[in-house]
Amino acid sequence: MKLSGAQMVLACLEAENVEVVFGFPGGAVLTLYDELFKKGVKHILTRHEQGAIHAADGYARATGKPGVVIATSGPGATNLVTGLATAYMDSIPLVAITGQVATPFIGTDAFQEADITGITLPITKHNYLVKDIHEFPRILKEAFHLAGTGRKGPVLLDLPKDLQVEEGEFDYPQEVDISSYKPTYEGHSGQIMRAAAAIKKAYQPVLYAGGGVISSGAHAELLALSQKGAIPVTTTLTGLGGVPTEYALFLGMLGMHGTYAANNAVHHADLLIAVGARFDDRVTGKIDTFAPGARVIHIDIDPAEIGKNVLADIPIVGDVKLVLQEILKRLRPGDTREWCDRVLHWKKDYPLSYQQKDDHCLKPQFVIEELYRLTGGEAIVTTDVGQHQMWAAHYYRAREPRTFISSGGLGTMGFGFPAAIGAQVAFPAKTVFCIAGDGSFQMNSQELATAVHYNLPVKVMIINNHYLGMVRQWQEFFYESRYSQTSLEGSPDFIRLAEAYGARGLRATSVEEVAPAIKTALQIPGPVVIDFHVDPAENVLPMVVPNTSLVEMIGGWEK
Repeated sequence: MKLSGAQMVLACLEAENVEVVFGFPGGAVLTLYDELFKKGVKHILTRHEQGAIHAADGYARATGKPGVVIATSGPGATNLVTGLATAYMDSIPLVAITGQVATPFIGTDAFQEADITGITLPITKHNYLVKDIHEFPRILKEAFHLAGTGRKGPVLLDLPKDLQVEEGEFDYPQEVDISSYKPTYEGHSGQIMRAAAAIKKAYQPVLYAGGGVISSGAHAELLALSQKGAIPVTTTLTGLGGVPTEYALFLGMLGMHGTYAANNAVHHADLLIAVGARFDDRVTGKIDTFAPGARVIHIDIDPAEIGKNVLADIPIVGDVKLVLQEILKRLRPGDTREWCDRVLHWKKDYPLSYQQKDDHCLKPQFVIEELYRLTGGEAIVTTDVGQHQMWAAHYYRAREPRTFISSGGLGTMGFGFPAAIGAQVAFPAKTVFCIAGDGSFQMNSQELATAVHYNLPVKVMIINNHYLGMVRQWQEFFYESRYSQTSLEGSPDFIRLAEAYGARGLRATSVEEVAPAIKTALQIPGPVVIDFHVDPAENVLPMVVPNTSLVEMIGGWEK
């Protein structure tokens, strides 16, 4: 069967069961968009390419399937860069298709030409500049295979204009065979036996779970291992939802803004079982003081992560779901009763806390707790990046995987709202909330037009403290309260901004107004922006000062 390059893209999307694509058209992808029009493919037109790729990312995180985004050449392609880096850092499967100038003009600085494969080489799992139409079916198949297997990640296809028109034989491969790419899924049996034996001997073990648990669908196995071995468990930011929040041995998030119980458990552990985590600096604190007395079992599908930051005593390369299943088969639990009692006392005696008095200004933690209460923890929550992100991590208490969506490794402001759009497209009947800051929301607020146009009932709660809050906090702690360029005075009236796009706008400035505002938003069938005016001086606590031990925390609890 002969097809043009553009038609091949559409045939590939059909073969890969892609239900929706996100994008923004331009000159170098007009032929591709013409085919999208002819085929009636579901396409979400965002108002900026960065909005498109973050929406595709949110779709991927909510579903586990690769998100697909299309952009034109030059500035269209370069506007995808932040989104590609965001997905790459968090191992999110994306396929980005960019247009490119016609083949004879590549390298001539033609109009809207950019070397997007060169630009994105460090922030994609792989990328392709298509040069031969006869290679395109294989490349398309490889792109989806690479994005969605092994350690998942973004893959970019750069498709010149002339190849979108040129025809070639389309024989879509059923299998992929890349000699240099053979992910290891099943862990080494000997290492698995060593891990099971080490767990049995440990008196003070801790499970430390990252985003790999969500990516591999290993949440049931993680919980089973914790239950069978009586092992306390903590997660990273991107691992939230991997363990039910109500589970007794769940200690919350660890790291720079981790809980007292989680950080102390890791510090005093004699065995640390790292599952799909990469020992990020926000987790470890000062690296030579991290889990100083613990042997380390490190399970990860990417061998490059094992030993990169922390030496593993028992390294296991493999898919964490499959590896945990094998460990569970061999596990004979040890005696951790005294350890669990100690850890649970920490959890009880040093809970997260804040002071919300009715006669004082509104606390952001209270707003997020009210969201959790009024949704029953059943919503999909996305966040932007900053103080509100950490408060959401602590006080929303995600109960299931793929319901807490946040930019972890890159920390991308402007991510949350378009990601919420992607999640809402994936699950039209579910309640989706974006928890944003007044700074980060403005980075992609134009996507209100997208939400209104497609009648997507995304709810945005702006934690409005009139500052770039996390930067202001660091200036307070480490720069003698010199608040250089962190005040956001001059921000728009968010109610009027929402209404200008055709959405509903609400505001709450007191404790009494919080629940009615959230309830009203839940009853409105379309997109809503709620502007919560909160205490501008409130800080995210606990906090571990950079380059110190996890147990050197600044407050955030009441004994």
